[in-house]
Amino acid sequence: MGGGIAGISAALALQKAGLRARVFEARERNADGVGAFLTIASNGLEALSAIDVDLGALGGFATPTMDLFLGDGRRLTELSFGADAERPAPRTIGRAELYTALRSEAERRGIEIAYGKTICAATSNGKRVLATFEDGASREGDLLVGADGLRSRVRTLIDPRAPSARYVGLLNTGGYARGIDVPGEPGAMRLYFGKRCFLGYVKNPNGEAWWFANPSRKTEPTTAELAAITSDMWREELLALFRDDASPARALVAATAEIFAGWATYDFPRVPTWHRDRMIIIGDAAHAASPSSGQGASMAIEDAVVLAKALRDADDVDAAFALYEAARRPRVERVVAEGKKSGDGKTPGPLGRVFRDAALRVIFSGKSKRDPWAFLHRERVQWAE
Repeated sequence: MGGGIAGISAALALQKAGLRARVFEARERNADGVGAFLTIASNGLEALSAIDVDLGALGGFATPTMDLFLGDGRRLTELSFGADAERPAPRTIGRAELYTALRSEAERRGIEIAYGKTICAATSNGKRVLATFEDGASREGDLLVGADGLRSRVRTLIDPRAPSARYVGLLNTGGYARGIDVPGEPGAMRLYFGKRCFLGYVKNPNGEAWWFANPSRKTEPTTAELAAITSDMWREELLALFRDDASPARALVAATAEIFAGWATYDFPRVPTWHRDRMIIIGDAAHAASPSSGQGASMAIEDAVVLAKALRDADDVDAAFALYEAARRPRVERVVAEGKKSGDGKTPGPLGRVFRDAALRVIFSGKSKRDPWAFLHRERVQWAE
């Protein structure tokens, strides 16, 4: 259930494991434009390679390094962003472009994808699962994988007491700046811990600068409140937030014709129950991490491959689900915690900013380029084991 990154990746992985998968997506096929851009880390790309996805066909561009700066322009460090001689460099790619590439690969392999299918109920007799959709249709299978995102219906079917997502106090927006030359080499992600707002950008080899910003909001906005913020309103707010920063932020905002509609940031500290009665959740449905972790898409892809591998290797479905959870839960909960910690450091307030900046200077002092977030992208799914 769910035809996004997690769902399509799961279908591809399950097929490689010798299982036949069908994908049911709530949106219509013409909703491909949803989302902005993201970076798939080295671990996510390696997981795709394990299920024979041609990384060269994904599109986007390589993003091998990450440079960190304070809001006053002082450079903290340059990190490898998980890339080395043996691993693929992370790729920055439009979300819709990634959806399209994965879907095209699934269709090429003969995987059925149905659109406009929103699940409303599911029952299991211990051997089969019957899923019912809002349009009255139903389908039956040996097991059901919920890859239906942050507001997963499958999560609540498995456990009606499942927690809701936690709002972490940050909004997201950004855009594509054109006709402007900003510092940095193409493919080098530059991140600024600004005085009032966090900024990240990367230069596309085509000359554009892809950027994002994380304004803080203590109170969770409604969907209607976010929809009411126009591109010009975002521009005015961001120009004010970045007024005292020594970064290209204001130039990027000014050079962007249409600023993304904003969205709120959420995570799950812990979802107690991932599976029951031949139903299981993966990706954001089970462990949404703040975008500050840089691991949302990569974790979903890892989930898909590890689940398929467990179903291939275990004696039965229950054993496979237990094997999957044992392999994934410690890692994903650590990633969620790290994402929350990183997000909290983006807008700490005037006093907190002083301590944050001092701590960052200590962490990245000297000539060391040790990556404190290496555990995020050093994971490798060993499909052949």
